[in-house]
Amino acid sequence: MKTTIADLLSSRYSARGFKPDPVPQALLNDIFAESLKAASNCNTQPWQVYVVSGEMKDKVSNAMLAEVMSGKGPSPEFAWNVRYQGVHKDRQWGSAMALYGAMGIEREDKPARMQAMGRNWQFFGAPHGAFFAMEKYLDIMGAVDVGIYAQTLSLLLEENGIQSCMQGALGQFPAPVKNLLGIPDEQGILFGMSFGYADDHDANDCRTDRVALEDGVKFFS
Repeated sequence: MKTTIADLLSSRYSARGFKPDPVPQALLNDIFAESLKAASNCNTQPWQVYVVSGEMKDKVSNAMLAEVMSGKGPSPEFAWNVRYQGVHKDRQWGSAMALYGAMGIEREDKPARMQAMGRNWQFFGAPHGAFFAMEKYLDIMGAVDVGIYAQTLSLLLEENGIQSCMQGALGQFPAPVKNLLGIPDEQGILFGMSFGYADDHDANDCRTDRVALEDGVKFFS
């Protein structure tokens, strides 16, 4: 039976533990070529994707961790300063509780939580990472298109048995990443993604719920 998009949406989850085995480059070429068919406003295709693997992935990871450990605050190139309110705050809280619960980390265990957070900038042990960038002037319209692209890519990876995790954290310390990858100043990094073959890490047991149809969609006729 052919796998449907509904099947992929049901099976996909945010993986936070990966095997070190890299995805074959030929397969990556095929997947990323297909991902470029994603829809965009006026066919502008504003995304620029930077994929890191091997030694470069390690260099980028070490550079981001150095920024984090230096005590510097995040310096994202786009607005990441939202403070969730109401039901959005509740969902954020529920997501965190589900994740730390899966890893057996108690709420008051701040060192363990900080260590778990630090794994963001280590790509959760994944063999590959991707940074999603665009020209800064595009603002929210470009960000919408990049989001559409990233979802398309995520589902194509899932279709090929490759797990992923979207990460706002990978856009929080862009300076060392842009320096290592030669990303021009006129481009900004929105967010990133870790991907590869999932392992049996406890974090991969985490699942989050979704709102009911009547809460997320309103039909009018």
